[in-house]
Amino acid sequence: MLGIALGTALLSLPGMLTPGTQLSLVERLFTATSAICITGLVVVDTGEGFTRLGQVVIILLAQVGGLGIITFGTLFALLAGRRVNFSERQLLVQQISALNVGGAVSLLWTIMLYTLVAEVAGAALLALRFVPQFGWGEGLYQAVFHSVSAYNNAGFVVVLGGMAQYVQDPLVSGVIAVQIVLGGLGFLVQLNVLSHWREPRRNRLLVYSKLTLAMTGALLLGGTLLILALEWGSAATLGPLSAPGKVLAAFFQSVTPRSGGFATINVEALSSASLFLTIALMFIGANSGSTGGGIKTSTFAILVGSAWNLIRGRTELIAFGRRVVPENVVRAGTITTIYTLLVFSAFFGLLVTNPRLDFTHLLFETVSAAATVGLSMNTTPKINDAGLLILTVLMYLGRIGPVTFAVALNSRQTQASPLKYPPERDILVG
Repeated sequence: MLGIALGTALLSLPGMLTPGTQLSLVERLFTATSAICITGLVVVDTGEGFTRLGQVVIILLAQVGGLGIITFGTLFALLAGRRVNFSERQLLVQQISALNVGGAVSLLWTIMLYTLVAEVAGAALLALRFVPQFGWGEGLYQAVFHSVSAYNNAGFVVVLGGMAQYVQDPLVSGVIAVQIVLGGLGFLVQLNVLSHWREPRRNRLLVYSKLTLAMTGALLLGGTLLILALEWGSAATLGPLSAPGKVLAAFFQSVTPRSGGFATINVEALSSASLFLTIALMFIGANSGSTGGGIKTSTFAILVGSAWNLIRGRTELIAFGRRVVPENVVRAGTITTIYTLLVFSAFFGLLVTNPRLDFTHLLFETVSAAATVGLSMNTTPKINDAGLLILTVLMYLGRIGPVTFAVALNSRQTQASPLKYPPERDILVG
């Protein structure tokens, strides 16, 4: 909340908006929330409505939001020479998804270094296209801005003309897609894969990493193939592109709903089936402990596995030769239920406050905000202040909600109840 308030105050200072651009306090609050919750929904085009200073404020908020307020607070405490106590380490564990409290601080330094390397590498590759196009100063700025935005799954774009001009550019589309995927995998998975690759015998690949990588790959492949099949001949989307361009655009469109928020094709022109697929991918989202939102791929994998187990008559969920504890199955179902109720409630609020806007457009906007994706059917600027406040709360809860609920459930589970109630088996389910 403090970060959102500070971001709103900064965006309210003189010199943040270009001449002729006017934003209300609610719109500035919405933009600050969108930035620090790494969503990317905007009421005005970021490249046209904000000055260079305003754009820098937005991308800094996105960087802080991507790594986490607690992460930065701990880092500043360490740089100041102050020791991090046990309670602060516990908060840090929750923020960065460390496996134990003792290794949280060392993991923090690793994450900061890894993030810097990933963003610098992405900026260097993007500069190969942007510097020849815009010149050294502007080209380097565009490269750094979009590398940070992509790796943090923020979805903010400042290049004039948007990302559609790079729909068939394998360098720009490819680098941004890879940055989105890396940011959406989560630090724990990335570091586990790297350590396993360096010393496979000493550092085993965690079951969680295997589950995450398998589900991420399945969703990316399935999404790409479905988008290709649904949009291949559409004159408004993939139709005019070359065959390789269609594959690249379909892959990018499969990547970006996983909380990326960038768009190289006109989202509003997608078929109804493609829109439904995009909403489903946004709802699932990225991975736990990542810069992305949604219910998370591991949650979705547990739900699918549990359903398959029920069909086959099995009582235990097995993943890569390991048994998934029942507490995680219950937690996955609970998170999904709460997340669904949150989306439905916000969607109903938008329908009430913005009755003249299209049903599908508002549903798309709601899921995009809840999953902190940032894709839009050009609906955000049309939503009134009441609707923007609903989306503001939704982005905030979408960013912290599932993780916070999971931690809260876990803390309750550690408190054993002194009472034991008799079981009741005569409740019909399904």
